[in-house]
Amino acid sequence: MTRPQITQAMIDAYDEYTHLTLDRRGFMEKLTALAGSGAAAAAIMPMLAANSARAAIIAEDDPRLTTEEIKYPGAGTEMMGYLVKPAETTGKSGAVIVIHENRGLNGHIRDVARRVALEGFVALAPDFLSPLGGTPADEDRAREMFTKLDAETTAANGVKTIEFLKADGRSNGKVGAVGFCWGGGAVNNLAVAAPDLAAGVAYYGMQPKDPAAIAKIKAPLLLHYAGRDERINAGIEAYRKALEAAGKEFTIYVYDGAQHAFNNDTSQARYDKAAADLAWGRTIDFFRQKLA
Repeated sequence: MTRPQITQAMIDAYDEYTHLTLDRRGFMEKLTALAGSGAAAAAIMPMLAANSARAAIIAEDDPRLTTEEIKYPGAGTEMMGYLVKPAETTGKSGAVIVIHENRGLNGHIRDVARRVALEGFVALAPDFLSPLGGTPADEDRAREMFTKLDAETTAANGVKTIEFLKADGRSNGKVGAVGFCWGGGAVNNLAVAAPDLAAGVAYYGMQPKDPAAIAKIKAPLLLHYAGRDERINAGIEAYRKALEAAGKEFTIYVYDGAQHAFNNDTSQARYDKAAADLAWGRTIDFFRQKLA
């Protein structure tokens, strides 16, 4: 069977559906029009969406790691999360908060946390939907729940997550954060709210708009953007100027030709292995420098 052709307009429509105002019915109608038929749209939809069956690159029971579903104190609520540590117990290491996309704490993000831990860090993937009961199995329902989150409370829960990791017996007290999509924006906001964040890496995340808030940032930042991501990239230049004006340490990379969510290897149409591998290598090197 010939693979359906996926166009930029289809990817843009999916982005509108997952991040903006287009509902599922409206998206499928638009995709059907772009694809030429309902059958073609039905074949293309799974290629645009994340496939949970492809989520595990690192096995959940990998003997090199210890994993645990945990609860810890948040900002007026109990936070849930997935804690992963290297099985080797010699010495202490930096800790990394792994912040999910706007689908919540799912199998893919748990897998990313395991990848971080395999690099020698203590990794914690919090569920930022904890105040609303946690991430549901239905991803569309999870997406809707994000509209009910309060940005200040979310940042405060991030601050509490830093406190929790700094006190962990395997942590050396230095905590970084990496986030993707919604989580990339959360990393930017956490950098504003948490003066003791040691390093922040944001993948295609929304930028803070207030220069006065940006001036509060203490952490060095590594900012990854997709070349074909007009919605997010519209905020790059203002963020760059505000960071420069405030004398902050930051590096921006734009990956030409890559789509929003290029790191998510469960999305066949948007994953870009070359860009993802390059960004990941830069991310791990950055954390090794800043969290040592």
